[in-house]
Amino acid sequence: MIRQAALALLLLVSAAPALAECRQALALGLDVSGSVDAREYRLQMGGVAQALDSSEVREKLMAMPSAPVHLMVFEWSGPGDQAIVVPWTAIDSETTLNAVIANLRQTERRDASPGTALGVAMSEGERYLRQQAACWKRTLDISGDGKSNLGPRPRDVKERIAQSGITINALVIGVDNPSSGDIRQSEIGELSSYFDAEVIVGPDAFVQTAIGFADYARAMKEKLIRELDGLVFSQL
Repeated sequence: MIRQAALALLLLVSAAPALAECRQALALGLDVSGSVDAREYRLQMGGVAQALDSSEVREKLMAMPSAPVHLMVFEWSGPGDQAIVVPWTAIDSETTLNAVIANLRQTERRDASPGTALGVAMSEGERYLRQQAACWKRTLDISGDGKSNLGPRPRDVKERIAQSGITINALVIGVDNPSSGDIRQSEIGELSSYFDAEVIVGPDAFVQTAIGFADYARAMKEKLIRELDGLVFSQL
């Protein structure tokens, strides 16, 4: 009986790649609102590239080439100001991943409105992820360094997305002025609580924190590892 159950499980998992085009659709939404200056923009964009280029993340992305992760990156700020940086791309080879990393490192900042329309960004991410309905899991990552001040309330958008099966995780960026001292910890704690209550949704959704944009690459790497960990078991 145990042998038969093990065989059935093996056949089910072995067939999984044939049942879906990808194991995970991952959309990264980057905050480029007015509070993000040119230096911080470069640290954020370069931080995503550095995280994707790390050996640990590379290993997890390449773990199942027959059912790759589909990745996209977009920028957001005001209600009518979102832009795709990396369109949906199946990360099915080192060459493809290298091209995505190079694209991110070469991306120049565009003019963006100063507002912070977090609810709109969540809705846009949901719209993009609906294009990847065949994937086993769909995850939206929202990076932000402040609370929403324009557009629909994130809480209202979150309640709607909760019915879609999409998971939203957040990467909260705190202030990085060393002169602020312990204030940094209290400020990032407050912002993390806001994203926890208003933004994240779905099974095992979480908030990752970065102490300033200089810490962004480290935080993004840890977040990607955590997100990708849950689906590598399908190799077994």
